[in-house]
Amino acid sequence: MNENNETLSSGFTLMGLFTHNKGSGFFFAVICAIFFMAVIANGVMVFLINIDPHLHTPMYFLLSHLSLIDTFYISTIVPKMLADYLVGQGTISFIACTAQCFLYMGFMGAEFFLLGLMAYDRYVAICNPLRYPVLISQWVCCMILASSWFGGALDSFLLTPITMSLPFCASHQINHFFCEAPTMLRLACGDKTAYEIVMYVCCVAMLLIPFSVVTASYTRILITVHQMTSAEGRKKAFATCSSHMTVVTLFYGAALYTYMLPQSYHTPIKDKVFSAFYTILTPLLNPLIYSLRNRDVMGALKRVVARG
Repeated sequence: MNENNETLSSGFTLMGLFTHNKGSGFFFAVICAIFFMAVIANGVMVFLINIDPHLHTPMYFLLSHLSLIDTFYISTIVPKMLADYLVGQGTISFIACTAQCFLYMGFMGAEFFLLGLMAYDRYVAICNPLRYPVLISQWVCCMILASSWFGGALDSFLLTPITMSLPFCASHQINHFFCEAPTMLRLACGDKTAYEIVMYVCCVAMLLIPFSVVTASYTRILITVHQMTSAEGRKKAFATCSSHMTVVTLFYGAALYTYMLPQSYHTPIKDKVFSAFYTILTPLLNPLIYSLRNRDVMGALKRVVARG
């Protein structure tokens, strides 16, 4: 009880993504640029999808919400990290650490489920195009979004109390740039077996269920594309799915390392690199991948610029 009271009053110290040295200013500038570019790029995606009638389709409706999640996601982590660098210290209170853990788990979980359900959207569009308006109606899109947010919220409400109720009797220095659940678990002492099992089961459900939907959907898509006789049809199908597959591979790949590999494979440096990849780089890459490789989005951008 005394250890928990001490943690509650003193909080933690985040060690940061990089230390103060000769090259730290450059890394700070890069991450600062990535953050603002990610917020602007995702904001432009949401704006284009809402303002251009050509993009008022289920796929782009879901994509606009993916951009919103990415904006919230990166804003939960990066501003605090940049502010810590400027003031020269990374102190964070127990309540703020809990709030950050809760928010990032929720947004990350929502993105996992949304990416999985977006794969189902692509499966219906390619494998059952005639039934697409029925199977992916406006009501279905709203259910997809509700399911994604519910999955993210459930993840937050389950894992955050488990993580933050641990007795943090070790050092209160977090060798990371934000309050990530696996890192917080390593700070705790005593018997953590029950906590680790519950966290592992939650992470398996959060990662493997959406990943299974993605795998099943794209297996069916590849079979359907292989059976197409039209070369133009194959090209269009691959163009439609390649952007989504790129995003899924980047996001799930880094997250699978963080949450599924045994702790013996982890080091602080690797954890920071993989976490930075899916928390900082992915929110920037998502809108760039979907826009640069998508003629509809680029066409909408040209129409908006022409009207301006």
